[in-house]
Amino acid sequence: MNTSAPFDPDFMFDRETETMSRKALADLQAERLKWTLSRAYENVPHYRKKFDEAGVKPEQLNTIADLKNFPFTMKTDLRDNYPFGMFASPRSDLRRIHASSGTTGKPTVVAYTSGDIDRWAGLMARSMAAGGARPGDVVHNAYGYGLFTGGLGAHCGAERLGCAVVPISGGGTERQVELLKDFSPDILCSTPSYALNIVEVAQQQGIDIAALPVRRGIFGAEPWSEEMRSELDRALGIKSVDVYGLSEIMGPGVACECDTERSGLHGWEDQFLFEIIDPETLEPLPMGEAGELVITTLTKEALPMVRYRTRDITRLTDEPCACGRSHVRILRVTGRDDDMLIIRGVNVYPSQVESVLLRVSGLSPHYQIKLRKDGSMDAMSLEVEIAPDAPAGDSDLSAKAAEVRHHIKTIIGVSCDVQAKRPGELPRSQGKAVRVLDLRNKT
Repeated sequence: MNTSAPFDPDFMFDRETETMSRKALADLQAERLKWTLSRAYENVPHYRKKFDEAGVKPEQLNTIADLKNFPFTMKTDLRDNYPFGMFASPRSDLRRIHASSGTTGKPTVVAYTSGDIDRWAGLMARSMAAGGARPGDVVHNAYGYGLFTGGLGAHCGAERLGCAVVPISGGGTERQVELLKDFSPDILCSTPSYALNIVEVAQQQGIDIAALPVRRGIFGAEPWSEEMRSELDRALGIKSVDVYGLSEIMGPGVACECDTERSGLHGWEDQFLFEIIDPETLEPLPMGEAGELVITTLTKEALPMVRYRTRDITRLTDEPCACGRSHVRILRVTGRDDDMLIIRGVNVYPSQVESVLLRVSGLSPHYQIKLRKDGSMDAMSLEVEIAPDAPAGDSDLSAKAAEVRHHIKTIIGVSCDVQAKRPGELPRSQGKAVRVLDLRNKT
């Protein structure tokens, strides 16, 4: 039985800040940006060196527009200064340290003061409220706990909002389904790919998960398409929203969709400054144009980030939202410029492939892209999985593979080999899905 408080669609966690005027936001950003630049320059040798090489000093920032004169920060900067070289606070002031998995090199290490943790919890509470969570709700948190920022970020935010948290983390999917049925939570937090895994296991157990009291899904930590959203809404019987964050910037809660429009993530401009740049020329782009998202933190103490290149490709909009929030919106991330595949001269993002696949009837949402070398050029193959109720004979699989191959060629413009598999034959996500398997350097 659902025992949550009555749902108020107009609820805001921090109404005064969330509806601040554009002028007030700009004034606040300018003040906090000067503080961030000074803190970085005075306390982080890496920033001092980069600023000096660029011929800029924090006191030379007169307006926000002057930020374009300051150098960018990259993920490689954190790796080159591993483990603690980017910290602006002494170790005695740190209260938490997180790190990436380091699967592609040295891990990126991030840290938080008590003030950072407090602000993070508040921002995640603000994000979850925008997405439809309310005080008194029960939150089933299936983001991974540990060095990954997702689990603890969502946990602290939900508690700050006044929710009861089920800290189940990722994995143990049968147990996840059991607790969703027994505890009747209002909110499900996870990666979108893991939510699909939960749906599939529930179906195998004969449980109609769409009939459970869960009303909102707050999904993030990986790119996902509008077609994926439609599938999750249908399969779970919920309204799902996108939450955005990066460990280097804070973790989850940098931005979140409202469940009023679900048409872009409200970026919390009192805490972060957002830019869009051309990833080739590195020049700033005007509002509305697509490019790479760059973020500068405005209040981070332990790890200030100046013009951090996220590599995420998106657009910003300042058009009014029906929910009344005044902060700019980050439109759905279409991919990462370092994830873009060039297949026989055609630019391909994995999210484009997902979008095509979810329009093909008789397929499950599970797939994997494999990259190989074909002579001197990159080649792509694709493994898809048919839906549990679809015909699964050899001829059926061949026909479905041909259909997918045709759609990929027609819509994206690239030819690729496609193999259709029977239900359950592709690996399942326990957290972030591995959508692209790079075999180009394998012998």
